[in-house]
Amino acid sequence: MKTTRRGIIHMFGIAAGTAVITPLFSRASSLAKEPTKPVDLPWPYSKLDPDVSADISYKGYDLGRCMYGTFLGIVGRLAEEKGAPYNSFPFLMMRYGKGGVADWATLCGALNGAAAAVYLVSNKPEPIVDELFGWFQQEKLPIYQPKDSKLEIIPTVSRSTLCHISISRWCKVSKFKAFSKEREERCARLTADVTKKSVELLNQQLTGTFKPVFPIPDHVRQCRACHDKGGTLENTRGKIDCSPCHFNLGTAHKKI
Repeated sequence: MKTTRRGIIHMFGIAAGTAVITPLFSRASSLAKEPTKPVDLPWPYSKLDPDVSADISYKGYDLGRCMYGTFLGIVGRLAEEKGAPYNSFPFLMMRYGKGGVADWATLCGALNGAAAAVYLVSNKPEPIVDELFGWFQQEKLPIYQPKDSKLEIIPTVSRSTLCHISISRWCKVSKFKAFSKEREERCARLTADVTKKSVELLNQQLTGTFKPVFPIPDHVRQCRACHDKGGTLENTRGKIDCSPCHFNLGTAHKKI
């Protein structure tokens, strides 16, 4: 399937200058005329092409940024393939996740959209989210290479799932500013990468071949031993890499 920006806009009924999404497909127009019963989760998933989904997400970034892009590449693709209940979802609401939720630079929007999609379609979503987030922290990104862009984008390792740290680390290495066109392109490609990885993991879970390879790093486990559930302090919770923020840990901690 060859995707184009014009095709994506037409597919999801998004008119220029509006903030309203019309019914996704003509065959589903009847859904708007009568109330529908809630559909139990997870919604039915079938194997997707990771590269096609990545292309959709890359182009979707231009329409609604990172969270919208990943959700569109997964759930939007399923809406095209399956129709209901996917084509009843208010896709544009996912724009809230841009820039780490309304530009607050918290959780990366690409990860936020992917996690939402995973929880929508998987009966065991947490292992996939764990693997996706672990991969994101440790992988050199972006990997995705669009055919129509001439910009050279340097990949970096974020060591965090936070938008703030991910972008700041990239800016430091690339020497480009956070509001540059190069940074926008970097995040568009990153969105495609996250979508592709998410689809690969969902496909693996569907076929029974899913095996996590990005466990929580040892130095994070060390921190959790004291600070997480059951530890001597038990004053925090989480799986994120601690060191990018807590870099001045003092002599009581091992150097990480």
